[in-house]
Parts: sequence; structure tokens; C-alpha cells
Amino acid sequence: MIENSTLVRVKLEDGEEVVGSIEYYDQSFIRLTRKGEANLFIFKHDIKYLTEEL
Repeated sequence: MIENSTLVRVKLEDGEEVVGSIEYYDQSFIRLTRKGEANLFIFKHDIKYLTEEL
């Protein structure tokens, strides 16, 4: 449930930033669930870094 999840900010290699909660992850990608927007599957090699959203 996204209301009870920790939000993270994901900075991508191309400079784009997205905010959501990590619903699932494996060796290759993460699934980012976003409130009011489409969920994203992001390959880990495309992630520059991620931080907890305060």
C-alpha cells in the first residue's frame, strides 16, 4: 500500500528524477509505484542514485 510505504527519489542517468515507493525489485530492475501516475519499471543500470524522500 503506497500510503504506508517509504517514498524514494530516483535520479536517473539522464538527469530525470521520479518519486514513488519501491514495490518490487530483483537483480535487473525496480518497480516504482507512484500515486496518481503510471507505475514504472526502471532498469538498475539506468539509476544514478536513489534517496529517501523526506
